[in-house]
Amino acid sequence: MTDIPSAPATGAARGTRSKGALAPTPAQSGTGRTPRRGPADPVRALMHRHRELCERAVDPLEIAAGLEAHGVTDRTAARFRHRDVFSLAEELYARVPRDTETPATARELTPQPAGWALWALLPGVVCALSVEGVRLTAGGVRFVAGAAGAVAFVVALTLTLRRGPLRAGPRRRPAARLCAAWLMAYAIGGDGLLAEAVRGGPDGGWPLDPAAATGLAFAVAPAMWCAHLFSVQAHRKLESSRGLAEFAGRSRPLLLATVALFLVGLAACLAVARLAYQTDEFMAAAALGVLLWLARLLAAHGFAGAASKVLAAAAGTELLALASVFAGRLPGCAALGRPVEAVVQTWGAGAPPAAVCGAAALALLARAAAVLARASAHCDQ
Repeated sequence: MTDIPSAPATGAARGTRSKGALAPTPAQSGTGRTPRRGPADPVRALMHRHRELCERAVDPLEIAAGLEAHGVTDRTAARFRHRDVFSLAEELYARVPRDTETPATARELTPQPAGWALWALLPGVVCALSVEGVRLTAGGVRFVAGAAGAVAFVVALTLTLRRGPLRAGPRRRPAARLCAAWLMAYAIGGDGLLAEAVRGGPDGGWPLDPAAATGLAFAVAPAMWCAHLFSVQAHRKLESSRGLAEFAGRSRPLLLATVALFLVGLAACLAVARLAYQTDEFMAAAALGVLLWLARLLAAHGFAGAASKVLAAAAGTELLALASVFAGRLPGCAALGRPVEAVVQTWGAGAPPAAVCGAAALALLARAAAVLARASAHCDQ
């Protein structure tokens, strides 16, 4: 039998064969599945990346705060087909399986000690006793009493700050502590030394300011109470907010109101101390108290870096102002001390530290208004 030549393929048949050649079957590709051009579920990769955060979260706000801490913004959320970070966190919270009973039970069984509210009075009591010990002694005994009182105050302040709302993280910053110690020491004896230096002294000792020491020590109590109030109210606003932007708008007025409330408590402590010791300098100690409180508040919420830098700048400026007066006594260097001497002669010895600490406190307040308005600053408090 002769072979009959096949008829030429029709256009439809040719199109079918060419289409089949362009789209290989799973067997021809060797992989068993066709390649995907893009993720059908864009949230899945984010869910796996932050699975630990999603599993331990007890509500979507904790996930939103964690995502914000990792740099996820509303613009990033739009790439995952969500209008903002809060709605993205709600989906992650709904999709990631978790043990819903363990975190809630752990939180219910965790004791919430309130003893720090009474411990907050300890630094003031220790400082008042130390000041009285120094006033009632003389000579070498006075020096020993002052040194023992200073050590006792440092121990009491450390024990107080380790519990309660102003406790900082485990990361230590010794430079910040040294700067805070210098600022506190200057508040006690710096004004007297500066006044004596402008007058050409000191020839021996110089007057100290027990009211500043006692007032600032007792102000630890309102500092901790106001920090606790801010933390509690911030958590309530975080739970009732519908998004991170709304929380930021509600938390900034809360911070300003808390600062004002602390300033009232600080002013009351300083006023009572001034009346007790018959002194009249006030503004420098008030500015220093606000500065130290804002620095500790930022450190307690995980922003110790900014606090350390501002404290170092304030301490360095005070030291430079005091050193410039003594440097002006050197031959040919009289111009170095003239600016500070003019300020002291016009407004008093408390004007330079008041200006320095006030400017530093305003800088920290601006920083706090920016970072403490983030939900991530309160997720671990």
